[in-house]
Amino acid sequence: MELKSLVNRIIVLSFLFFVVGIQNSVQGRLLSSVSKPHRNDAPAYARWLVSQNSWGVLNTISSDLGGAPFGNVVSFSDGLPNEGSGVPYFYLTTLDPTASNALKDQRSSLTISEYPLGTCGKRDPENPVCAKITLTGKVRCKLKYIHLVVLDNKSEEAKLAKNNLFSKHPEMKGWPKDHNFQFFKLEMEDIFMINWFGGPKPLTVDEYLHYKPNNLALVQSDAI
Repeated sequence: MELKSLVNRIIVLSFLFFVVGIQNSVQGRLLSSVSKPHRNDAPAYARWLVSQNSWGVLNTISSDLGGAPFGNVVSFSDGLPNEGSGVPYFYLTTLDPTASNALKDQRSSLTISEYPLGTCGKRDPENPVCAKITLTGKVRCKLKYIHLVVLDNKSEEAKLAKNNLFSKHPEMKGWPKDHNFQFFKLEMEDIFMINWFGGPKPLTVDEYLHYKPNNLALVQSDAI
């Protein structure tokens, strides 16, 4: 009887884990693997937000739309969670408007929300407590120093970008070779982040990039 009871408990627990997994999948959320830093530590919070996320909205200037902004959902990676450099890398095809736009006008911005991480509770994504960050800069070409950068596939940085992206997005390894996918990076010039009431947090690109990764484990002390 005891064995039967134990088996029943295991079945129930397995079912509950299955249901929770489905709910998280349906909501499109990946629970953060690390506690968020204190909201007043802007560099740590920004690095955590970029490190834990795997996608965002990349905005470029569209010449086909008369210079109107064009936003597109893209996958990115700055490295493995809690081990990244803070620099977003992308694997984009020139068959898509985002990459072709960037090669004509390099001004770009990447917007990321805390909401997909599942750490905002039931709060609306626009609620200031649910953090959001916009990294503005250029997608630079290796031949032309532009903001959204196309990397030379034979360069060491391209190898780094490939490792960062494919480790976080393994599906990319099988994407069509004839679609002219290339590695890009965002060269940041400005950071806009809101993670609480009272407006954006003061944060420079230098503070963001030179923050020590081992400090990313600072735990949020005030429950939100």
